[in-house]
Amino acid sequence: MNTEIKYLELLSKTFKNIAETSTEIINLQAIMNLPKGTEHFMTDIHGEYEAFNHVLRNGSGTIRNKIEEVYKDKLTESEKKELAAIIYYPKEKIEIMQNTANFNVDRWMINIIYRLIEVCKIVCSKYTRSKVRKAMPKDFQYILQELLYEKKELANKREYFDSIVDTIISIDRGKEFIIAISNLIQKLNIDHLHIVGDIYDRGPFPHLIMDTLAEYNNLDIQWGNHDILWIGAALGNKACIANVIRICCRYNNNDILEEAYGINLLPFATFAMKYYGNDPCKRFRPKEGVDSDLIAQMHKAMSIIQFKVEGLYSERNPELEMSSRESLKFINYEKGTITLDGVEYPLNDTNFPTVNPENPLELLEEEAELLDKLQALFLGSEKLQKHMQLLFSKGGMYLKYNSNLLFHACIPMEPNGEFSEMYVVDGYYKGKALLDKIDNVVRQAYYDRKNVEVNKKHRDLIWYLWAGRLSPLFGKDVMKTFERYFIDDKSTHKEVKNPYHKLVNDEKICDKIFEEFGLNPRTSHIINGHIPVKVKEGESPIKANGKLLIIDGGFSRAYQSTTGIAGYTLTYNSYGIKLASHLKFISKEAAIKDGTDMVSSHIIVETKSKRMKVKDTDIGKSIQSQINDLKKLLKAYRIGLIKSN
Repeated sequence: MNTEIKYLELLSKTFKNIAETSTEIINLQAIMNLPKGTEHFMTDIHGEYEAFNHVLRNGSGTIRNKIEEVYKDKLTESEKKELAAIIYYPKEKIEIMQNTANFNVDRWMINIIYRLIEVCKIVCSKYTRSKVRKAMPKDFQYILQELLYEKKELANKREYFDSIVDTIISIDRGKEFIIAISNLIQKLNIDHLHIVGDIYDRGPFPHLIMDTLAEYNNLDIQWGNHDILWIGAALGNKACIANVIRICCRYNNNDILEEAYGINLLPFATFAMKYYGNDPCKRFRPKEGVDSDLIAQMHKAMSIIQFKVEGLYSERNPELEMSSRESLKFINYEKGTITLDGVEYPLNDTNFPTVNPENPLELLEEEAELLDKLQALFLGSEKLQKHMQLLFSKGGMYLKYNSNLLFHACIPMEPNGEFSEMYVVDGYYKGKALLDKIDNVVRQAYYDRKNVEVNKKHRDLIWYLWAGRLSPLFGKDVMKTFERYFIDDKSTHKEVKNPYHKLVNDEKICDKIFEEFGLNPRTSHIINGHIPVKVKEGESPIKANGKLLIIDGGFSRAYQSTTGIAGYTLTYNSYGIKLASHLKFISKEAAIKDGTDMVSSHIIVETKSKRMKVKDTDIGKSIQSQINDLKKLLKAYRIGLIKSN
């Protein structure tokens, strides 16, 4: 009782009397009966900023749906495309129209403003006026409120309404106003954004994606295996640093490191030229962009450094069972062969100028110095550390949200459907406890980042999460990096998926996972990414009778030849869950000029029999708790237990 009184006294400092408390109860109760906000799910973006940015702007087709809802047969198809393009890219579209010869831009702007207002009214209808007002740009806050909430149809308001629009144009503020209202539509169209892993890797602009995400308040991120690799690199893990640089070389993306994050690769390039200048590096030519001898040399040089460091990490962490990463130890350097699982294979490349056959995992003095310098650069990159801070403040291993369970790859399982046990620092963990423990250890490594000698086991675990057999983020038995580079026999390249990926097609396994995480099997869904959906082979992203949704359909260009499409995204609004499949993103210019979009179709995953309201969500539960506390405070005021201020 004393504790509750103390809490109510603290609450009374915010709500100082009966009137203020009553008003807040009324406000919160009203919010509970608004429609549920739209959630937007994206995953496996892999640095493809332009496609990501477009899907973010179009809300996976939800803005186009709003246009259809408002205008149906009132506008032509080309007019609807134009209106959508304006909402997505207002500044660029207006500039095109302004540069069109013999075109009445003012008249066009007036028509566009009226159309945008109608779309904005629909988008704003889910929110309180207070929330909409806070989202408005201050320059146009008063004008937007008048246009959105006054009824033009009323005879005494028509001239007032028209006068506002005419004045906006006459004082040459049309462009700025159209940009403001378009941005407001985009901002309010999506209430909450979920990123289910893998912002980094392959594509050239993950840093721009991170900059964009930093502007979102209602955001969460589930770490993917590529995200955890960059987290490890940013925390000074040398195996992760080597992997990050190798992959950037592989996809010709060193600009990410040098220009975006200020990591100087010149000393490394000099090292690579010294040892591999006469090596054709045939298996290390860059996958993307201009072919370059230097990039290929850097690619091979860092690959060998990676294999050494990973081998050393494996030796000092035998409990992680990563001996497959000690591949340099299994080579017969005289014969040019390697023995794996008792079978000898010829190597397609036997030039190892930096490897000592007597001690193959030993780093050259130059390599060790180079890694020390790179480690300092990763730790000292202000922008990289800022982006990693976002991954920690908004991210984690998994999320339970509105009866959906979000995680990137898998919950490690045995073939019999039992959860796998994994050793983590101080003991064995499985299921939910495993993910919770990993999350805790990774965060401890982050807090210790300024002292790389503290808790090395924690940093080594981050490397394991990138490629370990029981890693919930990797989801395969082994990563065959060395084999893919140096062995032609493709049977050695095979990476077997964790049993989870097959078992989870069974509803009973999904139910087992829901129960493990404290969710209701009748109403819950698992939302994954990580494994591209091979649509062109007839594979569906909807598994286990709708209980599992895999929304990685190939956002990355590197995957699109395999998947046949350019990715899946998901939206969950007050009416239900809808899956959007995307066409390959042509260009921003095509979207602006021709109205070219990415959404090819929508699949309704689940329709609610009754429209969901805020009170039916996790936020609603939190608001209800606040209402209950405020009612106690109101009672305390009325019986004199707490004095009004």
